[in-house]
Amino acid sequence: MTSTLKPHRVAPATLIAMFVLSMTLAALPRIAHAQAASAATATQSSSEQGVTVKATPKSIGLDNPRWEFAVVLDTHSADLSDDLATTATLITADGREFKPVAWTGAAPGGHHREGVLEFAVPQPWPRAVELTLVRKGEAAARSFRWQF
Repeated sequence: MTSTLKPHRVAPATLIAMFVLSMTLAALPRIAHAQAASAATATQSSSEQGVTVKATPKSIGLDNPRWEFAVVLDTHSADLSDDLATTATLITADGREFKPVAWTGAAPGGHHREGVLEFAVPQPWPRAVELTLVRKGEAAARSFRWQF
């Protein structure tokens, strides 16, 4: 007895559904990466003793020669004479510490300062970093943490 297979027709709606599903599944890693990148570069803020400090990772990646963090200090009454090039530290999740290699921005003083702290890229790549800023007269360092 010979069995003959009959051609099977797939409905156009099924083909469209399969295409949409495959595109969605293919996009999931990109979406997850974009969400992680967004969280890893989110601006963080700390307000203490009349001074607000905001920190934002600007260029963090394997292909960057230096990691950059934008820093903004605002106050209406306090002194902003911090030497951020000496009071900042980048700490990796495994405890390695890096001092800035450069500060490009406003000089100490005034009621508003902003600029960019640059650090050598930690090798091997850390799963998280913490930027700490020690401010004169404050009991604890300002800490900003990002997960990768």
